[in-house]
Amino acid sequence: MISNQILQNTIEGLKNISRVDFCVLDMDGKEVAATADMGNCAAAAVDFAVSPADSQEIQGHQYFKIFDEHHIEYVLIAGGSGEDVYMVGKMVAFQLQNLLVAYKERFDKDNFMKNLLLDNLLLVDIYGRAKKLRIQTEGPRLVMIVETGHGKGSSEQETVKAYFGNSSKDFVTAVDESNVIVVKDLAEPENEKEIERTARGLGDFLISEGLEDMRIAYGTVVHEIKEVSRSYKEAKMALDVGKIFFEERDVMAYSELGIGRLIYQLPIPLCRMFIREIFGAKSPDDFDEETLTTIHKFFENSLNVSETSRQLFIHRNTLVYRLDKLQKSAGLDLRVFEDAITFKIALMVVKYMKCMETFEY
Repeated sequence: MISNQILQNTIEGLKNISRVDFCVLDMDGKEVAATADMGNCAAAAVDFAVSPADSQEIQGHQYFKIFDEHHIEYVLIAGGSGEDVYMVGKMVAFQLQNLLVAYKERFDKDNFMKNLLLDNLLLVDIYGRAKKLRIQTEGPRLVMIVETGHGKGSSEQETVKAYFGNSSKDFVTAVDESNVIVVKDLAEPENEKEIERTARGLGDFLISEGLEDMRIAYGTVVHEIKEVSRSYKEAKMALDVGKIFFEERDVMAYSELGIGRLIYQLPIPLCRMFIREIFGAKSPDDFDEETLTTIHKFFENSLNVSETSRQLFIHRNTLVYRLDKLQKSAGLDLRVFEDAITFKIALMVVKYMKCMETFEY
């Protein structure tokens, strides 16, 4: 639970303060961390661990037991004898024991949050464990997902933690190998712009730390801890849908998915049927590049012929000719709102199907 490196750093810092050498051994007598060579103390440590004493002087060194919930976890050896060394050793043992408790609580909170995100807890367990871990059950929260281009590593997770600081109310964790998840506590209800500003601030920070190829997605605000999993699912959908329909954006909100959210939930056979019913054997993306560019620009300008022709640097009549040609070919007049909506949805459906086929491979 607690790494050997943390124990090593801790006893080295305590040695610098007390000028006493320390050695930490596990229950098998194996050295876990040490500031100096204490000689062959393994056998003595194993014998001491099974003795009824909590501390003892053996072969000129002070031995102390370090407990984790009434179970002996480590044996601490303080180099030297006498009252001063005993007192320092007792204080270091107390410090290490508190460190074990803190890291265990941190692990328990992380484990609780992972199970909460994945809907692995019963409702009664959610509130019972949250109370035990001193996690607030009410208050505004939302879930952010950070996807890095080369998979998740411990460094990415620590970098995200560094951005949010040491807030005890924010949780940074992971449930898979691809993403870092942030359960963000909102001190007070924040509007969409403030939330987006937070997400973009995180993105800018990650870029400054060298994580350029990344995406951030977030769900809606929830006010009960039991609803955190819903915000996580929304953020996950925002990440997936954003990569299909909004590939140029590196920050995506669930509330901005629009019709792409509906298309993403359609089964592929139904999508194929929809395209076949409208276009027959053709596909809306089979047109030449010039026609597709005209279509996309026409949609960008809200079906405005004059503005579209101006941005395409063509005569108005040329645009009308292209639209007429498209009408004869596809049977849809993009100047008519209903036909334009049908064609727009068809383009999105085809894009969705292609992405799904790519993901399958």
